[in-house]
Amino acid sequence: MVRTPYGAVRGRREDGVAVFRGIPYAAPPFGPHRFRPPVPPDPWDGARDAGAFGPTAPQPPYSEAFAEYLADPVVPGDGCLNLNVWTPQPGPAARLPVLVWLHGGALTRGSSGVPVYDGRTFARDGVVLVSVNYRLGVEGYGLFPDAPANPGLRDQLAALRWVHESIGAFGGDPGRVTLAGQSAGAISVGALIAAPQAQGLFHRAVLQSGPPEAADRDKVRRMVRRMAARLKVPATAEAFAAVDREVLLRAQAEAGRLSSPILGGPAFGIVVDGDLVPRDPLQALVEGDAAVGAELLMGWTRDEYRLWLVPGGLLERVDRLGAVALAGAMARCRCGHEVPRGYRALHPEAGTAEIVGQLVTDHLLRIPLHRLAEARPGSSYVYEFAWPSLRPGLGACHALELGFVFDTGEVPESAKLSGWGAPRELAEEMHSAWVRFAVDGDPGWQAWDTSHPVRILGDGEPRTVHGPRDGEFDLWAADAAARASAPPVPVPEDGAAGRGAELRSVVRLLRRGAVRGH
Repeated sequence: MVRTPYGAVRGRREDGVAVFRGIPYAAPPFGPHRFRPPVPPDPWDGARDAGAFGPTAPQPPYSEAFAEYLADPVVPGDGCLNLNVWTPQPGPAARLPVLVWLHGGALTRGSSGVPVYDGRTFARDGVVLVSVNYRLGVEGYGLFPDAPANPGLRDQLAALRWVHESIGAFGGDPGRVTLAGQSAGAISVGALIAAPQAQGLFHRAVLQSGPPEAADRDKVRRMVRRMAARLKVPATAEAFAAVDREVLLRAQAEAGRLSSPILGGPAFGIVVDGDLVPRDPLQALVEGDAAVGAELLMGWTRDEYRLWLVPGGLLERVDRLGAVALAGAMARCRCGHEVPRGYRALHPEAGTAEIVGQLVTDHLLRIPLHRLAEARPGSSYVYEFAWPSLRPGLGACHALELGFVFDTGEVPESAKLSGWGAPRELAEEMHSAWVRFAVDGDPGWQAWDTSHPVRILGDGEPRTVHGPRDGEFDLWAADAAARASAPPVPVPEDGAAGRGAELRSVVRLLRRGAVRGH
């Protein structure tokens, strides 16, 4: 039993580790609290049972195509602002390092209850693991004229404050907190690194396959307006709060069905709000404005895009479209013809789908993380996960590294992506590196410098390679320089002709193909 600021919680002993699940860090975000910043939970008397995961945030289910690869357990209930703690030694005397985990899922899906995120291996190795649920989709990232922006990110900040106040009683040291996340969780980590209100709440960070970024406010508004049109209500928080939760989720799923990382489109995201997110997080970090001045561990998988294209058969469809798909990728990435030509020269054996996927991956993930490492030499550690899944077509896809980081490859939910028989030695290598980083800020390889060291994990023996993607990054730098020096391109008077309209039609064609595949 451990006492928190709001009451005592009673956990369980499992394989020598103390586990506390479903601890509320804020009040249920419904009723008067819906679409509002989180507020503290009501205190309770006696010992609250913490043996089971708490409610998950409302979210639509994955499509059948994606559910084949990704686990997404649902726990019903209103109290979705909860967290879990795995610790080897409860009590204030331990003062162990802490790792706080933010799950991915495009800010619309996911939870801390996914079995892949089981924290027992971190606790076994002397690190207190905290995993967090937070609001998702329109509940957490809808943009309304009558409510504050980014309530889901504010949930995460509230959870960090809970950790700062409470983790000592669970054996953790509030002065040694690492904030970590993957995909949308990593995007959240990037925003919190740059958030002035998060200063002092964590001391180093891990960004896996997600860069610091701010979404275009109009893109988020378009999602809300699409939902409002389907619901036949005004695009306000007051009107949305009056809609049944399940009806709201169906409208959200329908409004977002044409959007994806490859194809773009309206989506939910963290936006600049002048408060918690005062400016674009990547720009703030590159210019040295950050809450965390210590170490960063960040990286990507070699074939991120394959999780976005393989389910539903979109990979083959993109290959068949050929030049049309490349034109759509150029529109998505806002790059000139020389960039895909350069990729063809660097990878002459690659098909169209691979070129398109790597273009978009570099644009969305690798280039922003590369910029961040360049801005923080000596304290940034970069990796590339390169082990190909045993499941056909996935390669080293997005999210595949998670079972290795948590060393949970034996659970069925990990095997959904990896297949059975993933290499134990790779899990031991990666998990140990993340533990070392949480303990002392050094995962065990060379920090970023002018030689651009990248740790390659899963392609033979772990090794450090210098500048493995510099050729691609140089293409983007040259393209940016050419665009900066080029004279403005005149826009046709009718507004319908020209390359812009043509590329928009290409992207629409690709999206229709994605819908048929899903």
